[in-house]
This record gives sequence, C-alpha cells and structure tokens, in this order.
Amino acid sequence: MTSIDTVTPESVGLAAAQIDKIPDFLQKTYIDSGRIAGCVVAVIRHGQVAHLSALGKADVERNVQMSEDSIFRLYSMTKPITSIALMSLYEDGAFQLTDPVSRFIPEWANLEVYVSGEYPNFQTRPVDREMNIQDLLTHQSGLTYGFNADTDPNATEVAKAYKQLNLGMLEIFPQSLEELTSELGKLPLLFSPGTHWNYSVSTDVCARLVEIISRRNFNEFIQEKILDPVGMTETAYEVPDERLDRFTANYRPSSGDGLVVYDDPHTSRYRGPVTHYAGGVGLTAPIGDYIKFVRMLLNGGTHEGQRIIGSRTLEFMSANHLPEGADMMRHGFPTAIARQPGFGFGLGFARTIDPAQNGVIGNDSIYFWMGAASTTFWVDPKEDIGVIYLTQSILAGLPTANDLKALVYPAIMA
Repeated sequence: MTSIDTVTPESVGLAAAQIDKIPDFLQKTYIDSGRIAGCVVAVIRHGQVAHLSALGKADVERNVQMSEDSIFRLYSMTKPITSIALMSLYEDGAFQLTDPVSRFIPEWANLEVYVSGEYPNFQTRPVDREMNIQDLLTHQSGLTYGFNADTDPNATEVAKAYKQLNLGMLEIFPQSLEELTSELGKLPLLFSPGTHWNYSVSTDVCARLVEIISRRNFNEFIQEKILDPVGMTETAYEVPDERLDRFTANYRPSSGDGLVVYDDPHTSRYRGPVTHYAGGVGLTAPIGDYIKFVRMLLNGGTHEGQRIIGSRTLEFMSANHLPEGADMMRHGFPTAIARQPGFGFGLGFARTIDPAQNGVIGNDSIYFWMGAASTTFWVDPKEDIGVIYLTQSILAGLPTANDLKALVYPAIMA
C-alpha cells in the first residue's frame, strides 16, 4: 500500500468548486440510491492527481469502508493493458497488423461464417477474407461474447454456443488461453472479418498471440513489460491472502431494494489458483495502480523515463480504425453490446469521434474503455486529463462516464 499524493485542483488549472461536486453527486445519485455500494474516483491533470474520493462501502456485509487502497475487479479494463502488450511486440517487428491470425494459430486458417442452425448443427460458409490481427484489436474479427446469451433476447446462436461451452465468460474459463483459442476455432464466426464491429473475446486471442510470439506465459509477459516498469505492484490475476481485507465485494442490481452479492471476496475465484490469464478480463487492482497506467498513457507511453510503448504507436492505437471513419453504431453488428453513436474504435480503445452526436461534453481526442463491474476510465491528450472510476456493480448499465464528464469538463480553466 502506498499513499496517493494529490494537489489542489487550481494548481493544474481546474476549478475546485466544480471538481468538489464529484463526491456529493456520486454519494447522492449512486450510493444513497442503492445503485452501487461504493466507489473510488480520481481526476488526473498534467500528471498530478487533482481529485481523489473514496465513498461508500467496499463490503456491505462485513461493514468495510471503501478506501483508496481497495482492490477492484478490472474486467474489461484489462483489455488496454493486453493491447499495449501485443503492440509492444509489433514495435519489435514481430508481425504486421494485416498478417492473418493463422500465421500464428494455423488451425484458424479455415474459419467459417455462421449461416443458420443451432449448436452443434451449424450451417456455415467460407469467410470473405481471413481474419487478421487488426481485426482482433478493433473487434472486427467476427468473434463474439456469450456471457449474456441466456438473458439477452437478441442473443445470436453463436453467442449461445459460447455460453454453452463456457468460452469467453466473465467468471468461468478453460484451463488456458491455448485451450480457449482451440475451442473458438471450432465454432463459426458471427460475420466475415472486417465487415462489422462486435465486442468480443478478440482481446483474449490477442493475449494468446502474445504468448505464441513471445514464447512466454501472458501473465509473466505483462508483469515484465508493463506492470513492473509502470510500478503497478498490486495489479494481478489473483488476490493474495495478505490483501484479502482490501478486496471489494462485487454486487449485482436486484429487482427489489438494495444490492445482491455477485462475488464474495472471501470465496471469489480471484483468490486463485488462476491458470487462464485472460486478456479481456481478469486483472484486479487498486486505483493507485491504474492511476500509474493512465499517467503513462497521458505521458505518451513513458513512465518515469521508462518507455512502455512509443508515443506514435499510442497515437495510432487511439485513433479510430473503423472503415470510412464510421462509429460503433453504424459499423456495429445489430446485436453488438456497447454499440453507441459518436464513438469509434482503435487498437484496444474506444475513441470519441463526435461528442455532439454522442450528446456528452468532451472532445474528439478522448480515448477510453470500461469494465463489467461498471468501472470506467478515459484519457484526453488534448486537455492532458485522465479520469478513473472504480466500483463493484456487475453489468449495472449506469451512465457514470457521462455524469463524470458533465462534472469534470466544466472545471477546466486553462
């Protein structure tokens, strides 16, 4: 545990009266209303933490207060770390983004596209072209997710097969990334690569590519190349016993009053042992560690003199890679989750391309992502500002990023 140093908002060009609205708003709107149990939020500008709030409870049942040291499930906020890991190998000349995935996973050379039928009796057709690495990083691969297939009335038959086979879930995994990619290769794609955007297990396949190319376990690779150099000393796939008292309980919204425990910290799978080091979900961290990650992004890929990723590579990653400048709504598959207007997608990050179309204050330099426990972060290079919000409410569908932008951007004075 380390104390997080903060500065006054005015010292980094932010109006304190505006920034100071954040904790009261979150307390009244989200915590007192029972929508979440608690949260931690940080606002970073010019490399300094100008606001840090820890609110509510980390564990309601055990009456544990939230603190800046509380440890959260990052879920899909793992994805940007994975994407940077893979692109660090791109910087080694290990591959081109246009390389077919089958160059590294040969059994994926003859993938097919779903036409009709139910698992295991699918009718398929050949892909229009092979899936490439850029398709994976941009979620244009034709892969999907299955974790919500039993609750989504619009779930595709391919997603239902993922659910049935426990592929790409939030909590249940095959033994390894190798096993995951092997099983995925036996199922049809939802669409031909490059023709749509669809949030998916693509980033888990990116993690497997890291293993194949580097000949390293994915967990070991990110530890050496990202987590250790950035100083993310408590970011891990497992929460050890000595940190258990800081590990938050995870809740789900209920149809009645209050919250229902979704994942108790004392019986959680995150206590280990973990053998499947998922690239799309799985890491846990306190906000202090993710602050360091966001600072590195704001600093053009460098942390305290250590280069994690090149600044031009990072600019390329955070640009919109969807065809003809399309947003996730226009280019998205009809059943895609997280499909919104005004947002494009790059190599591991979403990108704001039209704030007015999205109806939320900001600008077109913002890149971001979120996690299934209702967490979110964004980086804005134009304003040199980053915001991190960590909480523990699974798939709650809350508009927190929009609310925080409405509170943060009016505070910018210079």
